[in-house]
Parts: sequence; structure tokens; C-alpha cells
Amino acid sequence: MARRPIGIVMNGVTGRMGYRQHLVRSILAIREEGGLPLADGTVLWPEPVLVGRSEAKLRALAERHGLDGGGGPDGRGAWTTDIAEALARPGVEIYFDAQITSARRPAIEAAIAAGKHVYTEKPLADDLDGALALARLADAAGVRHGVVQDKLFLPGIRKLKRLVDGGFFGRVLSVRGEFGYWVFEGDWQEAQRPSWNYRADQGGGIIVDMFCHWRYVLDNVIAPVRSVQALGAVHIPERVDEDGKPYEATADDAAYAVFELDGGIVAQINSSWATRVFRDELVEFQVDGTEGSAVAGLRRCRVQHRAMTPKPVWNPDLPAEHDFRSQWQEVPDNEEFGNGFKVQWELFLRHVADHGARTGGSSAQDQRETEFPWDFYSGARGVQLAELGLRSWREGRRIEVPELGR
Repeated sequence: MARRPIGIVMNGVTGRMGYRQHLVRSILAIREEGGLPLADGTVLWPEPVLVGRSEAKLRALAERHGLDGGGGPDGRGAWTTDIAEALARPGVEIYFDAQITSARRPAIEAAIAAGKHVYTEKPLADDLDGALALARLADAAGVRHGVVQDKLFLPGIRKLKRLVDGGFFGRVLSVRGEFGYWVFEGDWQEAQRPSWNYRADQGGGIIVDMFCHWRYVLDNVIAPVRSVQALGAVHIPERVDEDGKPYEATADDAAYAVFELDGGIVAQINSSWATRVFRDELVEFQVDGTEGSAVAGLRRCRVQHRAMTPKPVWNPDLPAEHDFRSQWQEVPDNEEFGNGFKVQWELFLRHVADHGARTGGSSAQDQRETEFPWDFYSGARGVQLAELGLRSWREGRRIEVPELGR
């Protein structure tokens, strides 16, 4: 089959997430599989151009993955520290951003001005006004746009969505979510997350980071979010940075939130980088309904139907008679699950590559294959919830979530 190269400027791939999930496990994985087949019979071949501030790190990445031998869409090499030069290269069609949030908006604006389609990590921007401005700018320029919403593609969440769509729960009553783990302070053990995550002036904080995730998970899997009441905390006030220097943690490292969803559903989600894990996975959601309940994590999903629910009786004077975990059933895979980041990358690449060929006269199936609902407006809704969560914490009250127009 004919190969169609597509240049992708990848900014921020020297960071942990940008490197592991987006470069190695998504774009390079697609290349290792021989490219991405398209509906017209061609194979899309991603040509990454790595962008960042450190020449040494970029060169090392290119050498490690065999991208240094005249790679890139025009043969000029697969890395550069000059984003304007990268965007100007012939053959570049997509800009991807995995930088820190504070650097994201001007880079995306430059990419849109250069006529590039844009795919970005979340949060889309520092605030809702900035996120909506980017969405409208992209629409006006006629470019495709998308935001990473990886948790929707995790096996456990997809199984949970299958249960919701199949009516397993009856009327959904509540959702309870637990996310987090202990992030070392950086003194006697190296921290697992970069120090900017704990600096408010650099866009850090678990509310800004995780409420974007909870918005798209709740909206897409359970029901739209209608209100939020949140309490944030800075549990660890001092940490040690990458250079071994102590610094004041000014951003929240934990958040405890109640979300009200359509239909009176109540969702309670705890998010914390200052908790030790006593559950099967780093994130778990329990959904309770009139007909049954489910507990979903990253990969597993277990259920208990109404007819199979035991009848425990509260008696603190006797040992528990029930092995509660054994009374739940495993939801089968019923399909093969790929890496969630890679799956969404493939959808966005098809959304960009197939759109022009499929306008007018295309089948409903063809249109479904190239739809991409996780656009900048979806990303803006995540930013909106984070902004309202911070405001709720600051003002100590419940806040309704307004409808977000385009």
C-alpha cells in the first residue's frame, strides 16, 4: 500500500508523559506496526519533529530511537529547539503540545497561525477564557483540534461505559472515586513528579490537573456535571526540587470534591498526592445503581447485580461473616484494548487525514470513524471545572456549572 508521510511537531517530549506515552508508546509504536491504515487504502506514516529547550536531550532522544539520520518530514533532521522553524517545515501538518501548562497557549496560537492541526495535552490553557479563545481561534482558522482525554480509552473505563450503555445499573444513584498515591517529598527519596506540579505560579496543583480528567470521565461515561463543591489542601508544605533545593509548595496536593450530575446523581472524588494506596489500582470508581453496582479501575471492572447482593447485618461485636470482595464478578474484556494514548492518537490522525477525503457522499460508518468529539471545547469544559473547583475551595461553597457555548 502507498505510504503517506505526515509531519508532527512534538513539543515537550523530553518530559515524562510526552516521552513515554506520546512519543514511544504512541507515535513510534504506530511506526513499528508499519503505519496507520486509512480508509482509502494508503498507510499514514508519522514523521515526528521533536521540539524542546535542550539540544542535548533532543539529540539523545533522536539517537536512541533512530530518528537522527536525516529524519523528519523533509529530511532536515528530527529535532530542533526552534519551534517557528519546525512549524515552517514542508510536510508538517500537526502540532502536538506536552509542555507545562503556562507555556502551552502561545505555542498553540503560533501553530494555528501556521495553519497546523493541533493535538494537545490537558489542561488546554491556564483559564477558561484562554481555553475558549484557543477553540474559537482554531475554528476560525479551519484547523482540526483535539485534547488528550486518555482515561476514556482505558480498559476499565471502557467496560464501565459498556455497563452504563447496556442499562446494567438501572437508575444510577452515585459515583465514588479514589485517585492518588504518595509522591515523595524529594529529600530522602526522589519525587515521582516534577516540582512545577507543586508551584501555583507555574500552573501546578491537583485540582488544575485532575478535575479536567474527572470532567470528561463523568460527562462521557455517567452524566453531565452540574455543580461542584471542592476542598483543596496543601498537605506537604515543603518539598525538594530536581536540583536538591527545598522549596515552598504553593499548589494543592489533595482535593476532596462532590459533583452533582444530571438526574440527581452524586459523585464524590478524592484526589491526592499525599495518600498511600490500599486498593487494587491507582484510580477506582464505584458506581451504585438501583439494579447493580460496579467498581472500575485502570484495567479491571467488577460488578454485583441486585439479585446477587448479599445481606450484611451491622454487628460490631462479631467478626465479619462476609468476604465482600469475593462476592463480585469480573467483567470480561470481550475485545482487545490498546494503549489508551495510542488509541486516541490513531483517532486524531484519521480525523486529520481522512476528513478531506470523506466530506460529502461518505457513509455513516465512514463518518463515525473520523469523528473526534474530544476537541478544544471538550478541553475547555475541563478547564472550566478546575476553575470552578478552585473558586469553590476559595469561597467555601457549592457552585453551579454553567452550560459552555461554542
